[in-house]
Amino acid sequence: MRFSLRLNNDLPVRDYVALARAAEAAGFAQLWVSDDLFLRGVWPILSACAVATEHIGLGTCIVNPATMHPAEIAMQAAALDELSGGRLSLGLGAGAGEFLGWVGLTHAQPLTSLAEATRRIRALLAGASGPFTGGPWPDWGAEAFLRFPTRPVPIYLAALSPRMQGLIGAVADGGLPLLFPPEQYAEVAARVCAGAEQAGRDPDVIDLAACIWVSVDEDRARAEATLRTKVAYYANALSDDMLARLGVPRSEVEAIAHAAQRDNDIERAAALVSPELLRLGVAGDTSALIERLEGLAAMGARHLSFGPPLGPDPLAAIKLLGRSVLPHFGRLTTDD
Repeated sequence: MRFSLRLNNDLPVRDYVALARAAEAAGFAQLWVSDDLFLRGVWPILSACAVATEHIGLGTCIVNPATMHPAEIAMQAAALDELSGGRLSLGLGAGAGEFLGWVGLTHAQPLTSLAEATRRIRALLAGASGPFTGGPWPDWGAEAFLRFPTRPVPIYLAALSPRMQGLIGAVADGGLPLLFPPEQYAEVAARVCAGAEQAGRDPDVIDLAACIWVSVDEDRARAEATLRTKVAYYANALSDDMLARLGVPRSEVEAIAHAAQRDNDIERAAALVSPELLRLGVAGDTSALIERLEGLAAMGARHLSFGPPLGPDPLAAIKLLGRSVLPHFGRLTTDD
């Protein structure tokens, strides 16, 4: 069993250094940081983590080819991989349509765009040069190549929709599918496997992370309150299929989004989050977390990825996960 952490890019940059060191000490294999619009950029955050740690893997979770050109993504990834001594994994995604709309971008051909961006970025990082043709971008000429030594960097794709999950299997080294709720893992894994088989690939070589939202604290009420805030921020980006699975009407998340994004009243938005929506993640003490994670392990998950908010005190939550949760699943793996 492998374990990773995912953090949002909403904290002061210097705070990530202590979190990265704690994650490394706790035994996590990877630390992923998001690059959501109008928050702190992921590249300086991970650069700070790279120089402060020794062996933990670092990853973008995620950058997208809509707000950053694929050539620029390849440049930044190669430089960060060099700085970290080869510890980078590049997390790519199409970008959330709602957030892209904030800057006037449309979600045109997201699947095709992401597939072609992945192909070109992988080629550049492997030392290839243009010309590159295909996809939604103009052709790149023979001058398109990185002018310094690079190495192939593992590329992970984020995915919510079934077609995007199939694309993980078809083209990626790993997957970062958000599981809403966590019990969705089996069907997501089946889609990834189908995508791999259709592309003539071995599904077993793909590192599929079971990405879940976690808020852990010895005080259950505090843990739930923290998760409510996170759910409120992202609620309106959930698909109709996810909402139907939870039994939540679209009108409920629209009201939450109005309070959070238009009125900038995240406290009122969090108060509107129902118990059904709270099932998107796991909130409580470590025993509550272990109970739901054991279900994921039984479904075949071999990489558990704990995502924000993690808890009312993220640093304390990382240490708590390292003391109680990681050893528990380490024992299960040994017994197996």
